[in-house]
Amino acid sequence: MIVAFSVSPLGVGEDVGEYVADAVRVVRESGLPNRTDAMFTSIEGEWDEVMDVVKRAVAAVEARAGRVSLVLKADIRPGVTDGLTSKVETVERYLGGS
Repeated sequence: MIVAFSVSPLGVGEDVGEYVADAVRVVRESGLPNRTDAMFTSIEGEWDEVMDVVKRAVAAVEARAGRVSLVLKADIRPGVTDGLTSKVETVERYLGGS
């Protein structure tokens, strides 16, 4: 499964990068395949391991902010691996890219 999620503190002002970095650090230290862009962090793995990482990422932000916003989107497709790469490669192929 692939989960794309965004976790942000609320009530701490406009500069939230330091808080978001705490969440992304949890994801990167998990060892699961992941990517971070300007809006979301995507992570790939089995249901329980992915959801555990999301929960810990939220907790990392919550430890420093009393209120947290979580947006989550999941692609649940048993038996598929390396979706983070293969989905992008498919689109690039249709675009005439690599």
